[in-house]
Amino acid sequence: MTAAPRVRAARRADLPRVVALAAEHAAYEKAPPPAPDLGQRLAALLFDTPEPRLACLVAESAGGEVVGYATCSPELSTWAGREYLHMDCLFLRDGTRGQGLGAQLVDAVVAEARRRGLDEVRWQTPAWNEGATRFYDRLGARAKEKLRYSLPAR
Repeated sequence: MTAAPRVRAARRADLPRVVALAAEHAAYEKAPPPAPDLGQRLAALLFDTPEPRLACLVAESAGGEVVGYATCSPELSTWAGREYLHMDCLFLRDGTRGQGLGAQLVDAVVAEARRRGLDEVRWQTPAWNEGATRFYDRLGARAKEKLRYSLPAR
């Protein structure tokens, strides 16, 4: 009997797969590839610290293959004067979307926010990603238009 698709917390053994999915995610978003040592960086953030800020959740297919992931960490809102949970990544491999795993990942991120005592989750997606926009709208999320900037500190 095949198990149902599910979402769970990532384990150290999942890191090679998460790194591969992060590379697929970057390519999908037309972004540069992840750092070559991403696996070691994620291990340090997720498993090699007593109280990790970063959480990583993985989606498994019915066959047990890790086919998606979500990462999140607390951030601050000056205007609200409180923390919220920032979902940095949410990605499912092509061919595994539309099976309910995306909603399970979002539910797991919301549960992580509650576990941390936070009452809001925020994230962003490229404006051209109409599939993601429709998905998030169906969940009841609302978009706020902003431009995203990045400035190297070196």
